[in-house]
Amino acid sequence: MNVCIIGSGYVGLVTGACFAEFGVQVLCADKDADKVAALERGEIPIYEPGLEAIVERNLRERRLSFTTDTAAAVRQALVVFIAVQTPTRADGTTDLAAVEAVAREIGRAIDDYKVIVTKSTVPVGTSYRVREWIEEEQAAAGKSHRFSVASNPEFLREGAAIGDFMRPDRVVIGADDDSAIAILKDLYRPLYLIETPFVITNVPSAELTKYAANSFLAMKISFINEMANLCERVGGDVHSVARGIGLDKRIGAKFLHAGPGFGGSCFPKDTRSRQRERMIEKIDRILDGSAQGKTVAVLGLSFKPETDDMRDAPSLDIIRALLARGASVRAFDPVAMPNAARELPSITYCKNEYEACENADALVLVTEWNQFRMLDLERVKSLLRSPVLVDLRNVYDPAALRRAGFRYDSVGRPG
Repeated sequence: MNVCIIGSGYVGLVTGACFAEFGVQVLCADKDADKVAALERGEIPIYEPGLEAIVERNLRERRLSFTTDTAAAVRQALVVFIAVQTPTRADGTTDLAAVEAVAREIGRAIDDYKVIVTKSTVPVGTSYRVREWIEEEQAAAGKSHRFSVASNPEFLREGAAIGDFMRPDRVVIGADDDSAIAILKDLYRPLYLIETPFVITNVPSAELTKYAANSFLAMKISFINEMANLCERVGGDVHSVARGIGLDKRIGAKFLHAGPGFGGSCFPKDTRSRQRERMIEKIDRILDGSAQGKTVAVLGLSFKPETDDMRDAPSLDIIRALLARGASVRAFDPVAMPNAARELPSITYCKNEYEACENADALVLVTEWNQFRMLDLERVKSLLRSPVLVDLRNVYDPAALRRAGFRYDSVGRPG
């Protein structure tokens, strides 16, 4: 089976590489000629553990290839995935310009039956609009080739995307005709061997499933952050509260970790700002009421570990607020500093976590990379001007840090 993936960003590249790993012939199309040239050389523009090896292997085996000729890629494929970016506009709506442009190009290129699959995160009803855009272009060209539309939302976690694709919790396929369902089930046939659950439904239900999942997970994070704020007021420990409710099988323990809020490209944005403001207040407070004139060491810049993605990362708001207060910032992240430098050009980027601590008035842990979980605390203490650590991910034990001589604060645990 020949598959075309339009858009070689995070979702498109992971999807294309993993289908190629299944033995499918995959052609990834992207309008960015420099990106395509780099991908053809095996150079990966994103950080995702395991992805580079899969791309290199399938390029070598000629199951995976890249092109800027979208029309030719569409004509060669039976299944065409739309995996372009759908950014949020300033007013909170979703920008579908790229989806529309791709759909219209498909309409002009289509020459026989295709299954057109929306992989991008899009508002409910977008797949039907894709059908309309394709039909309009076909009508303008005086042709009428049969095609199906489907929705196949992605549930890839950055930093664990390869495993999520190869061993998913479920595969959701939304389509309104038997031909499309049969073809997509055949495409995902390798997952039947590991008994992956398949949800076969209509197009709007599939589109809504993606939003429902993101909203529910965002709700759990926001809820435990509210519990953390309450714990700080009454002397509770949010770890105990999270464990107490997480052991209830109706609730579950995942996504019950208090912190500065969530980031990335998908989770809702309307619940993030207040929690980040509280984190900034926490830093101000431990710096004797003001960060003005202070130097702050920040460990972790990406929105979560195992990714270089800076989209809506809590570090952006926290660092910008520190700079606005007159502080200077020294930062380190294992992989995200090149991306962070485009957003935060005026801070100092360090070669490791210990260099970041040199002559800083406080250390703030923002992203819980594994290498930050066992810091040499005596070394950190000797490098800081004063032994102050603000742990926004609750990585360390408060009592142990205080015994080590640190002024320590965390999220939702007794002060």
